[in-house]
Amino acid sequence: MEIIHLSAECVPVAKAGGLGDVVGALPKYQCKAGHIAKVVMPMYHTKFVGQHDFINEHEADFQMGDYRFHYRIMKERYNTLGYDLYLVDIPGLFDRSEIYSYDDDTERFVGFQIAVLDWISQWQHHPDVIHCHDHHTGLIPFMMKYAYEFQHLEGIKTILTIHNGLYQGWIPWKKANLLPEYDTWKAGLLDWSGLINPLASAVRCADVVTTVSRSYMQELMQDANGLESLFQANYQKCTGILNGIDTEVWNPARDKYLNHHYNDENVSDGKWQNKQELCSVFGLDPQKPLIVFIGRAVSEKGADILPEAIGRALQEVRGACNFLVLGSGDKGIEGQLENLKQHFNGHYNCFIGYNEELSHKMYAGADFLLMPSRVEPCGLNQMYALRYGTIPMVRSTGGLKDTVTDIGDEGGFGIRFLYPSVSDVVLSVHRAVKLYYDYHELFHQIRQRMMAIDHSWERSAERYLQKCKM
Repeated sequence: MEIIHLSAECVPVAKAGGLGDVVGALPKYQCKAGHIAKVVMPMYHTKFVGQHDFINEHEADFQMGDYRFHYRIMKERYNTLGYDLYLVDIPGLFDRSEIYSYDDDTERFVGFQIAVLDWISQWQHHPDVIHCHDHHTGLIPFMMKYAYEFQHLEGIKTILTIHNGLYQGWIPWKKANLLPEYDTWKAGLLDWSGLINPLASAVRCADVVTTVSRSYMQELMQDANGLESLFQANYQKCTGILNGIDTEVWNPARDKYLNHHYNDENVSDGKWQNKQELCSVFGLDPQKPLIVFIGRAVSEKGADILPEAIGRALQEVRGACNFLVLGSGDKGIEGQLENLKQHFNGHYNCFIGYNEELSHKMYAGADFLLMPSRVEPCGLNQMYALRYGTIPMVRSTGGLKDTVTDIGDEGGFGIRFLYPSVSDVVLSVHRAVKLYYDYHELFHQIRQRMMAIDHSWERSAERYLQKCKM
């Protein structure tokens, strides 16, 4: 099969969250399985684009509202990612460094979708599947069926994957003229609560709808930022497929960012060496259990409760553990995390920002990974932690619930808690500290057990391929 992935993000080209990780990995494993998978995304001014060679594959114009735009399809010349990468260059819309948060994001992503369909319309053949990721590509299934200039593409199968249902790409109806001319009798397929809702439209119009974990699909039936009844009505074509991780990139035995490599047989020695190195950099005692947080400093990830939870935990356990935080986001949360250094010097430190190398070193050197997420459709961090022998401490939601079994249950290897609250996090810290100091053999066994768990993309990619064939 030939599968075209359409996305706003793709690692390592441009990433803001887990969407980029998935789109960067899934096509590679579909290609390994013998299929042709391609990624098409906007051409931002990122470091990756500046460092790689692209060839002009196609060039044309399209109309959007009152303006006519010129676009180019630029193909990465050497297939360095393991699949064909195409970037859509639209001067005036995407010639910028950031992915999101511009006042004209609606125009940018509507234009991207029109350009993609205009290009595919010129092909001498049709791909088998167009795989849309999140609301940024959510108008594609509707336009393929009901926009007059693209209706000849209607026979192509469409799949929508929802990575985060909170964001739906709402567009006021006064901007409906941005869309190519379509059958107005079908306008109801665009509307939700008086707005054009690209995500809702995609759920209605796509042939298959997937989310990135089984539990998250169930949660969307009950809490989907207003779309609950839509998911309930379309449940027959909805399914949850757990994300995988790229085990070539995330492998402590060969990780290019680590100075000390290890596997499940020498995990204790390997992690101890990495922990000593990490603690030396951040002024922490490697003899104490190290709990880390890696992620966006936003309330969605539970980062708003971190400052109080870390402070209270360190007071209650009397400094028997250390914390290290890596992340950026809400400036208020960033400030609180920075201020903690003054009160808990030698027991706490943080790095405000995004640093890929440091994240790898933290997974390798930490004993526990804390994820107090309010919303976590799948979560990749806990899978990275498992791969690196770092015990996940997670709130029981979405993909975290699907991938982490509590140590109190048979075969358990993680610490789970019910609520994204300070008290639940502090209680989990008590459990982690007790496990570290009082149950040495169990602690070692859990590390080895975690590292043997298979969360590679091969299995997940096969499930997506099955949906492509249905």
